[in-house]
Parts: sequence; C-alpha cells; structure tokens
Amino acid sequence: MKLTIDTEQKTLVREANGVSETLPLYSDHAFDLLAEQWVHVGWNQKYSYTFSWMGRPIIQLPEDMVRTQEVLHRIQPDVIVETGVAHGGSLVYYASLCRMLGKGRVIGIDIEIRPQNRAAIESHPMGRDITLIEGSSTSPEIVQKVHGLIRPGETVLVLLDSNHTKQHVLDELEAYHDLVTPGSYIVATDGIMKDLSGAPRGHRDWTWDNPTDAAIEFAARHPQFVIEQPQWAFNESGLSRNLTHWPGAWLRRVS
Repeated sequence: MKLTIDTEQKTLVREANGVSETLPLYSDHAFDLLAEQWVHVGWNQKYSYTFSWMGRPIIQLPEDMVRTQEVLHRIQPDVIVETGVAHGGSLVYYASLCRMLGKGRVIGIDIEIRPQNRAAIESHPMGRDITLIEGSSTSPEIVQKVHGLIRPGETVLVLLDSNHTKQHVLDELEAYHDLVTPGSYIVATDGIMKDLSGAPRGHRDWTWDNPTDAAIEFAARHPQFVIEQPQWAFNESGLSRNLTHWPGAWLRRVS
C-alpha cells in the first residue's frame, strides 16, 4: 500500500493492488489509514517506551491504557491478574485505578522479577494492593497459586502481557480463562506483532506467531468467549477504531 498526503489540496491518495483512491484528508477514513501507519511506526520507534505512571515505567500505548480504564470502571473488578511485570508500571496503574474505584487488587506474575523492580513495586504507595508472584505463568504450580488467591464470587479480569508467542499465549488463555467472570475479559495483548513482520524491529514469523492468532484459535475452541472491542464509554466523533497495540485482544466471557 502507498499513501500520499497533499496538505495543499487536503487529500490523501491510497494506492493498493493497482487501485487508487483519493480521500479528503480531513475525513474519518483518512484518519484511520494515517493512524494505523502512525501506530506501526511508533511501535518500531519505541514510542510506548517513553511513559511512566506514578514513577514507574509503563510500556503501553496511552490509548490502550485509557480504553482499559474505561473497561475497569464499567466492570468494577475485585481482582486484576496480569502476566508480565517488567518495571511494574502497569501493575501500579491498575492498582491506582482500583484505589480510585474504592475496590480491587492486582496480582502480577513474571518468570523473573528483578530485585530492584520488586523493591520499587513493593515500596510504592500502591504496593499494598499488588501481589507479586515469580515463576512461569503457565507452570501448574503458579497457575494453582493464582487460582488460590481468588475468593468465591469475586469479579476477575485477566491481562496477558508476558511471552507473546502464539503457543505461550494459548497456554496462558487455557490456564487462566476459567478465572474470568461472565461479562469480564481476558486480554491477549500486543497482537500488533501480526502486522509488523516487515518492520525493522519485526520478525518474519510474526505473521502467524502472535497473540491475535492465539486469541482467534482460543475463541474457536471456547464459544463462551467472543472477541470484541469494548464499546467506548464516550464518542462524539465519527470514529470507531482503536489506535492500539492490542488488535483482536479482548475476549469477553458471555456465559
């Protein structure tokens, strides 16, 4: 695909498969096309590596953070489980939202939690609402430990943000989906990999080895889950697509 922007004529020309289409530059369709390229280039340039939340690095696209906040406000979970800890910024973010909502706690799982990150998370003002578990998110011992921390009747949301290979995400989906309460979600993050195999920081096998394909395969096996973009809580525009690193990520439990 080739995009040509003419700011004087206020047009965007899209060429693909021998077909050329001229769009008004200031249109919803043009915005979607430009936004998609912006997200892809931003991912390659590590744009999401430039943010922090309450003092901890948070390697997330800001729109994904805000959209997740909308879901958390609607669902009001008692427990948020996240695989993948890194610097702990997202755990702190979710814990701070729980604190503002007046309910909820966070469980973070990682195969390795570096001592300096553990110390920073545990000493953080939000640390008392965060439980850290070190070990493989798919090992039976860790899965059993996480399940043991959930009390009967609690509303649970799960985010998968550790190893992003298709098989690992499938294994995590199988390990944790039964924690998810009807109406809540399990989220297979970072499926943008599927569209970035040709980027300088991409890999050729990402076309099939990615979280989005894992979510599709999982949903086909488990009809009690559907893939859907959560409805926006507010929208006075003509737009409808997320600017996201998590395409096809949100699996809602319907029954």
